[in-house]
Amino acid sequence: MRQLLSSLHDRVTGPWGRKVVIGVPLVFLLVFFLLPFLVVMKISVSDMENVVFKDLLVWSDGVLQLRIKLANYLFIGEDELYLSAYLSSLKFAAVTTVLCLIIAYPFAYFMARSPADKRPALLMLVMLPFWTSFLLRVYAWKMLLADNGVFNNLALMAGMVDEPVKMMNTPFSLVLGMVYTYLPFMILPLYANLVKMDLRLLEAALDLGATPWQAFWRITVPLSKSGIIAGALLVFIPCVGEFVIPELLGGPQTLMIGRVLWDEFFSNNDWPMAASVAVVMVLLIIVPIALFNKYQAENSAGARA
Repeated sequence: MRQLLSSLHDRVTGPWGRKVVIGVPLVFLLVFFLLPFLVVMKISVSDMENVVFKDLLVWSDGVLQLRIKLANYLFIGEDELYLSAYLSSLKFAAVTTVLCLIIAYPFAYFMARSPADKRPALLMLVMLPFWTSFLLRVYAWKMLLADNGVFNNLALMAGMVDEPVKMMNTPFSLVLGMVYTYLPFMILPLYANLVKMDLRLLEAALDLGATPWQAFWRITVPLSKSGIIAGALLVFIPCVGEFVIPELLGGPQTLMIGRVLWDEFFSNNDWPMAASVAVVMVLLIIVPIALFNKYQAENSAGARA
């Protein structure tokens, strides 16, 4: 058995093993991300005639012409609808990320400090919502938040309010739905980071005279920074392009870029414009990913030094 494990280790750590380990995810990204993105980018700079996209490269009379249409991108920068939709998406995504962090950190901290035999059950409870359809879970909030829904009926029966409170189709219902949906994506990275922390560091801080609160802010929070950033990205990035939750729980005041993208694709049937909106949205998402990678690279370089 030892010889077999040693042989497998040599194959994985050898030059070909490294190439395979790095090459497989790289090919996956090229096939399922880069190529579709390039297709969408091509559509965004193409002219559309009926249902046919014109070629970017045109050969005519011995002349090769490159025709790139940038009018859609210029229109996005000038039209207030798109600018407000992008800003609204970023705002709601940021608010959702902050609220998820505030709620998830104590829960992840409690999970990490709980007895080892209780952790699998707590993890199962966190992942339990994934066993139910995402659409059904979001749609259930419509029944809870409606003017004649469960919450308003209970409040009226208890005499807390004299008339139903408007909760549906408001920014409140939108943020509530997104926090509920994406909270596990914040809890899991935080838990994975906190559970590996060396508790002897906290004991040393307490022995040196630090209060529990000081030890938490100066040791626990800095050491969990990677989990915070990873969880924030897992929440923020999908929230920017969210469509289902704004459609079901939001209203006119909660216009997000996912809804605009849907309208351009399927209502206006303007695929080049919709592709341009999608490209700009992807570029907005790439920025925080690039910043996170830079932070990870700096941390790795500092650890090696």
